[in-house]
Amino acid sequence: MMGAELPRQLGNRARGIVDAALKAGSFRAEVPADVVSCRNLNGRQLLSRDPKDGALWYPTEKLRGLAGVEEPLTNQVGGDLSPAAEASDLVVAIESARALLDAGDVEAALLLSTGAYERAKAAATYAAKVKASRELIDKARRMQAEALKIESMCYVAMADAIDEAQAKGYVARQGRPEKSGQAKVRDADVFTFEDVGVDKRRLHEARKLRNAVRAEPDFVDRVVEARLESGLEPSRRSISHAIGTRSASTEEKGDQLYETSEEATRTVLALESFSAIVKLPEVGRGAILRVLEASGYEAVISDLRDYGTATKHGELQQVGDFLKSLPDGTEGMDMVINPPYGDVANAFLAHALREHKPRKMAALLNLNFMCGFEDPDRRFVMDENPPSRVYVFTRRLPMMHRDGWDGPKASSQMNTAWFVWERNDDGSYGRGNGLFETIRIDWQQYQSAPALAPGAGGHTAPFVFSSDDEDFTRETPRKSLDERCDEERARALIWMGERESFDAVTLRRGVGVRPSVADALIAGLSAEGLIEARDAEWVVSEAGWLALKAAAGVLLTVKAVAE
Repeated sequence: MMGAELPRQLGNRARGIVDAALKAGSFRAEVPADVVSCRNLNGRQLLSRDPKDGALWYPTEKLRGLAGVEEPLTNQVGGDLSPAAEASDLVVAIESARALLDAGDVEAALLLSTGAYERAKAAATYAAKVKASRELIDKARRMQAEALKIESMCYVAMADAIDEAQAKGYVARQGRPEKSGQAKVRDADVFTFEDVGVDKRRLHEARKLRNAVRAEPDFVDRVVEARLESGLEPSRRSISHAIGTRSASTEEKGDQLYETSEEATRTVLALESFSAIVKLPEVGRGAILRVLEASGYEAVISDLRDYGTATKHGELQQVGDFLKSLPDGTEGMDMVINPPYGDVANAFLAHALREHKPRKMAALLNLNFMCGFEDPDRRFVMDENPPSRVYVFTRRLPMMHRDGWDGPKASSQMNTAWFVWERNDDGSYGRGNGLFETIRIDWQQYQSAPALAPGAGGHTAPFVFSSDDEDFTRETPRKSLDERCDEERARALIWMGERESFDAVTLRRGVGVRPSVADALIAGLSAEGLIEARDAEWVVSEAGWLALKAAAGVLLTVKAVAE
């Protein structure tokens, strides 16, 4: 086994990941358990993560040394793994597959495009592993993308052909015996599952893809090009992920998208801290997502409709009906939502509490949600599992119009509030006896307020303002941003010097300051030339190291004088 010389305390999953990474040159973490193991291995300097594709991991020099595996040199490798050597052959194969598809020879086009996809994928993986030029990696991924597009359209054509053949009785349906004396007739343009190695599951996936393309003809192109633009691999999984588990069309369900104002999201983040990873089951076009990410949160995103929304890491939203969803590995994850309006809101929130069981859930709702008793779901979320706090906006939020809706608009005449549910240790929600705290807030007072730290949990009391905007409830004077930066400057610079690189999020967590202070520290130290940008992160500059050495010298001198 490759990892025989590795630390014995590695678990079976971690050892399997290590072996796979050493054998293939990389490992893709697709499930939460693998992600956790990869992060642990990264902490032990055995794996390093791709700077753009967060799910892709590479074996480190330390791991190769422990396992006795040498990293191959670029000029030692040829054949099927060299992107340069493969380029001309792949181009010919891809163009041939495209011509075959245009000519209607779906079976041959599918076989050829599938082979081209696998070869281009291997070439791109190897190019990234040996740190080839960006141009070479992009070229390999472009060929992989073109092969994937052709392969996908072959499956669309295959689904149409099989459905047409079954409708005409040329192919027996699954589980239905042929009539006595009826021979299976096969048309020249119709192929069986066995001809292309398509089983029942593959046919199901092909039909889902076909339906997505019918609803949006450029669906495949959009998904693939979005991956390339984000610097990510155009994979089959990305297309499947984008299709999701759609169970109803927009026409059937209705388009219940109201883009949440940034003012509303910034306010709740200044008052409540959520888990480091937040679930957004109705992400829409990303209005809440962008504010969360800017505040240091990660997110798991989905929506009933495919808006093409992606996280800052380039991961596309899932598509599916939340009312039919199960939490799987995300049970207990916090949620920040602006649920659909109308009766759907009752079922939406009740399903979230019953099935997903978030530790904390904040929902932006019409203030009238406090009232009503006829809907059992409303009674479930307000009486049986009431919220802990309700932040009532004293000033109405900016207008939130429904996306693509020509009918009546949601106007500034609507009174809204953040309803916050918190789960107790026994699994229930609320403070007991149906009581919850109602807090009046003005969203305008929170637009420059820093967000609470992600993952910290808890909440803070709202600001109290007098007529001249001075808060007399504080017993100590409020420090300005400059004063906080002056206090933390030396400690922050020392912390920076102990790391190879950092960003605003790691600085905030490492030093323990608010996002606004971290941003101001970076801006100030950069302006002084003590830190400099490098590869989308920050490092201590030569001037910064001189400042650290000078500070150390002063401390030693003071210590010597004191002794």
